[in-house]
Amino acid sequence: MQRYYNLLFLIVVITSSCGDRFLDVTPTDRFTTDTYWKTREHAEAALNATYAALLQTGLYGGNTPVMLETITPNAYSYSSDYNKIAEGIHDAANASIVNTTWKSAYTGIGRANNLLAHIDAISMDSTLKQQYKAEAKFLRAVFYFPLWNLFGGAPLILDPPDFATQSTLPRNDTTALLTQILKDLDESLAALPAAPSGNDKGHATKGAALAFKAKVLLYAGRYQEAADAARTVINSKVFSLYPDYRALFYLENEGNTEVIFDAQFKSPEFTHGMDIALDEYNSVAPLPDVINDYYAIDGKPISMSAKYDAAHPYENRDPRLQQTYTVIGSQYKGAIVKEGQYPRTGYGQKKYTVYKDNVKPPATIADGQSELNYIILRYADVLLMYAEAQNEATGPDASIYSALHEIRFRAGMPDISTGLSKELLRTEIRHERRIELAGEGLYYFDIRRWKTAAALMTTDIYNYKGERLDTRTFNPLRDYLWPVPSIAIQENPQLTQNNNYGK
Repeated sequence: MQRYYNLLFLIVVITSSCGDRFLDVTPTDRFTTDTYWKTREHAEAALNATYAALLQTGLYGGNTPVMLETITPNAYSYSSDYNKIAEGIHDAANASIVNTTWKSAYTGIGRANNLLAHIDAISMDSTLKQQYKAEAKFLRAVFYFPLWNLFGGAPLILDPPDFATQSTLPRNDTTALLTQILKDLDESLAALPAAPSGNDKGHATKGAALAFKAKVLLYAGRYQEAADAARTVINSKVFSLYPDYRALFYLENEGNTEVIFDAQFKSPEFTHGMDIALDEYNSVAPLPDVINDYYAIDGKPISMSAKYDAAHPYENRDPRLQQTYTVIGSQYKGAIVKEGQYPRTGYGQKKYTVYKDNVKPPATIADGQSELNYIILRYADVLLMYAEAQNEATGPDASIYSALHEIRFRAGMPDISTGLSKELLRTEIRHERRIELAGEGLYYFDIRRWKTAAALMTTDIYNYKGERLDTRTFNPLRDYLWPVPSIAIQENPQLTQNNNYGK
């Protein structure tokens, strides 16, 4: 981790001063392109700055990952840009998260391109140079992912930032971006290490590149290729499920055996606000829809289980329910959760806070001062990606049940019944993804790629008492993509807008 946070003054030197421009990342400190790229330390600082771009709001910084839950049936945000998206009233100008995501992606892309364009001029160890280039290509793929996945296309830029020439580029389509993302990931594999070591903690590895490739291919509907990539990660035996689901997300267990790649935070230099957003502000308020989707302890839906007691609805349930969320009468932060403690919906989220169930914290984490890493890729997700991709590619087989067994066994839940049809197994896999990854911001991407968002997000939502909170709408002709930010189109009139968003 030390290498990630050192040389801060050099990071400042090569970090952009963007202002309102998405592509304006010209150095403004004492160094210039002509004077900067001289030593290994310069290349290292440039790489660190590229990793630091992951921590921006709109990517994996701020509260972005957990706030994505609030534009799904998993959670509700009473007042935010995310709620505009959930209500279907967002446009190209009124939801700042749309603008921020686009801008943050290009900031990271610009830093990766800068390193790749200049590192060959530096005299340094050739093996290390190739590793730095591989890490930059991996990161560039990560930064292009939201432009491909959320916006459906954007200008494909592989050169160092140059606002004068790049501000008139048209959008490339999804195929072009997908091709480049996969190319970068494939090329990175040759020089990335098998596992992080020493000061490289938090840096990309072969497992990270393969896991991210599996994710991209799954989202693209290229199921056999996705299954093959995920299987390679599984067969490598580098990663394994951490035995304690709740403790997987504890601060002291960062970088455990399940973590494949994460966004590295460190107080006071690099922090976020997830603790206070989830706990004190209750800004990500879990909805009864997800609470009720947790099976009973016998592995059956609560509507079909003799173990479920409506008078005691949170007993005899999948243990992950109370390991992820607070419910009235449960223990959290060394006390019993009381009615009204989480006022939005009656529930709160534990995952991605530093608080524990049986320990009273000395004080509330201040807003913007949390340092818990956000896990971008973890092994359980790879197992679930494999299960889904393999089922879609070939139908049920023993390897799918084996992958699901690992996750369910860790959770303390019985196995899924064998002998299911492809369609029934698909339903169980999708349920398992929702439950295992609840609170992590991935369900929004899932319901979009499954094309279920229109049905799930066109509805009224309610709190635990059955009181209506809001009305959500989802236009399937528009809302499967985000609008291109209006400020980006103002700066570059060559950019076309996505369908039904106007200008």
